Amino acid sequence: MSEPLVAPSGRKTWLTDLLLLAVVFAALLGPSIGRRALWEPDEGRYAEIPREMVATGDYLTPRIDGIKYFEKPPLVYWATAAAIRIAGTSEAAVRSPIALFALLGGMAVYVAGRRLFGRAAGLWSALVLATSPLWLGLGQVLSLDMPVSALLTASLLAFLLAVREPPGWNRRLLIWAFYAAAALAVLSKGLIGVLIPALVIGAWILLTRQWRLIPVALAPTGILLFLAIAAPWHLLAAQAHPEFAWFYFVHEHFQRYLTKVHNRYEPAWYFLPVLLGGLLPWTLFLPQALRDAWRTDPAERRETLFLALWAALVFGFFSMSDSKLMPYVLPAVPPLALLVGRWLGSVEQDSPRPNRSPLRPALWFLLPLGLVLAGAVVLWPTPPEGTKDRAFVELLGGFRPALAICFAFIGLAPFALDRLGKRRASLAALVLGNALLFTTLGALAPRFDAYRSTKPLVETPLPRLQPGDEVASYHFYPHTLAYYLERRITIVGYTGELEFGTLHDDTTGWMIDDSEFWRRWNGPGRMFVVVDTQHKKPLPPQLQNVRAVGGGEFRVVVNR
Repeated sequence: MSEPLVAPSGRKTWLTDLLLLAVVFAALLGPSIGRRALWEPDEGRYAEIPREMVATGDYLTPRIDGIKYFEKPPLVYWATAAAIRIAGTSEAAVRSPIALFALLGGMAVYVAGRRLFGRAAGLWSALVLATSPLWLGLGQVLSLDMPVSALLTASLLAFLLAVREPPGWNRRLLIWAFYAAAALAVLSKGLIGVLIPALVIGAWILLTRQWRLIPVALAPTGILLFLAIAAPWHLLAAQAHPEFAWFYFVHEHFQRYLTKVHNRYEPAWYFLPVLLGGLLPWTLFLPQALRDAWRTDPAERRETLFLALWAALVFGFFSMSDSKLMPYVLPAVPPLALLVGRWLGSVEQDSPRPNRSPLRPALWFLLPLGLVLAGAVVLWPTPPEGTKDRAFVELLGGFRPALAICFAFIGLAPFALDRLGKRRASLAALVLGNALLFTTLGALAPRFDAYRSTKPLVETPLPRLQPGDEVASYHFYPHTLAYYLERRITIVGYTGELEFGTLHDDTTGWMIDDSEFWRRWNGPGRMFVVVDTQHKKPLPPQLQNVRAVGGGEFRVVVNR
């Protein structure tokens, strides 16, 4: 079923397919990346650090609000800083590198799927990935999870393609691509960029007893290339900041993984619903795809085992961690998309016997699911006045019918088309349904800006700022505020993730305690104080009753 990477007779179809996928990703992500404000906390953090790099010209030391921030390596900061220099500080500009990484992952899945299993499998694999909720959702969020996932995908698939090649330049180039992508993954989110490929490849070689691949995997030129890309920043940062190495390697890697130091503990099964839900509706085809994978010839079975190990080891690795967040499991989505896409490519052809469709079991499950979700969106009762649930329903507003139509379409259209024997049209309806659903959600998202971002404050009360005015945040740090104001803010009674930087920088001028805050509050200068209305502790009366302006979760209080 596989085909050459560049076959003279197939060059036109390669170009056509790649252009088609680029258009699909652009249509799905392009309108969304600039539509809503940057949301707290990650997007504000990963936009402000690059903005400060551009402002100061220091691309070695990540800083946020002027404070050293060594939790993550700099690749995404550099890419975002480049986007800011080219296109400015708009939301679309700073999210554009993330969308490009999502496209890179999709292209890598297409190329590998086509090489391994044929053209149809490559196309369906990329379309499954492009319309999976977890991949599509994180492809429009400024965070580190999409870049590291896309680079891990490119790295592991380059290795899988390399070992299928005979010794020579094709294999050598693919091995170099494997090491280069792994090095960039390290620069995007740390040691998982090398640990996950080592786990997957080591387990695969062990289980399949392909000992001859060990020298291929440990190619000296590849290791040198890896070090040439990944090592310089780490060495320079350690040389410039003696405190860097312990915090970055020990605290942010080993303690984060092995302890509850970051207060992100979840049960071992936490990622199971995240992964299964993050691949819907394609999850429903996964059992058949996995079953069919073991019925192939031994050579192809080894390749599908590689993909299954990849997904399972990523899932298991992060499930054992004491620090869990939903996006951590994103690197497991591409191999599952390849397994599902391989199976869809083998069964996509229309059939004169529609009653025996292999899609039917999954579509029978999807039909009531889509209809129940559609009914729930429309018929959900309005909660009592003044509750959070009431505010949420009111924000949905007129989008409720649109969401219901999307859910009903996803349930009904593929089922009806499959009953008519139109398998390819049925699968296309699934792609279209998910695209419509997430386009609708993307149009809805800006309604939540007041609850997830400080941008509405910057657009309403804070334009009145004068050069001598001080902006402070009380007992929390709104990451988006410094970015939208393009200035450092005063942080009152809070350190949080900035604690390490405060121990190694002189931040006494803007990291202050309550007594210093009240001295400034009662002083001659004008102070704008941003407060979180959902704060766990009641706010002092002075911050409740003095000219509070703004809306949503964040408010601005002015002392005069």
